[in-house]
Amino acid sequence: MSAETGATSIHVDSPLARRNPAVKLGLLTAVSLVAVFLLDPVTPAVLYVLALAAVAASVRAPARTLALAHIPFALFAVGILVVNVLTRPGTVLWQAGPLRVTAEGLEIGAALAIRTLLIGVLAVGFLLSTDGVALMTSLHQNVRLGPRLTYAVLAGYRMLQEMPREWATIRAAHAVRTGEGRGARVPGHREDPGNRGAPVPRGPRHLAGVVFALLVVSVRKGERMAQALEARGLGLSPRSTWRPVRVTRADWLMVATAAAVVAAVIGASAWLGQLDGPAVLFG
Repeated sequence: MSAETGATSIHVDSPLARRNPAVKLGLLTAVSLVAVFLLDPVTPAVLYVLALAAVAASVRAPARTLALAHIPFALFAVGILVVNVLTRPGTVLWQAGPLRVTAEGLEIGAALAIRTLLIGVLAVGFLLSTDGVALMTSLHQNVRLGPRLTYAVLAGYRMLQEMPREWATIRAAHAVRTGEGRGARVPGHREDPGNRGAPVPRGPRHLAGVVFALLVVSVRKGERMAQALEARGLGLSPRSTWRPVRVTRADWLMVATAAAVVAAVIGASAWLGQLDGPAVLFG
C-alpha cells in the first residue's frame, strides 16, 4: 500500500516508513555532515553502495522509482566531476588545447560526485518513507518545535502539493474562457467527447495570466488557512496530539546500526590508507 502525497509515493508499509520521522531526519543530517569531510572516492563509494542497498530493502520502492529519483543528483554529480576534472590544477593526464585533465581533479571530482550520490540516496529514502504530517507531529512532539512553526510549515507543504493541480485547472479554465483551448481538460470535470482536439495555448501572454491567477489563488488560500489556524487556537498551550509519534527502541537500533556501519567503513578506509579529508584540497 502506498499513500500519494503530491509527486512522491510514500510506502507506508515499508520498514523505514515505520521509523520515527524526526529520528530519520537527524540521522540523515548526521551522515550527510560526516560525508562532507570525506574527500577520497573509495570511502563514499562504499557508503553509497551500502546506503543504496539499505534504502532499496527498507523502503521497498520499485527499482524504476529509485532510478528516476537519482536523476537530479546524478546530473549535479556529473557537473561537479566535469568542473573539477577540467579546472583543478595538478598532474596532467590528458590535454587538448585549453582543455586538460589532471589526476587531482579526477580524484577529488569523483569523491565529490560520489558524495553527492550518497547524500542523494539518503534523501530519496527519507522522502519515500516519510509522511509530512507525521514529520511535523514528530518535530513538535519529540524535538519540541513550537506549534506555530511546525503546523505553519505543514500548511505550506500542503499548499505546495496542491499547486500542480491548481496550475492545470487555471490553465484549462483560461483556455476555455478565451475560446483558444477547446478540448482542454479541467481536473475534476467530466470530459465532453465533442470538445476535443485543440491544444491548450502556451504563449507568453497566456502563461503570464496563469501565473498571476495562481499567485492570487495561493495568497487567498494562505490567508484563509492562517485565519483557520488562528481560530483553532494555534500556539496556545497546553495542546494534545491526536496521533502521537513516539521514539521507540527500533528507532534507536536503527541509529546505532547506521552509526556502527559508518564508523566501520571509515575506520577500514583509514586502516587501508584510502581515507582523505579536507586537507587534500590544499595539498
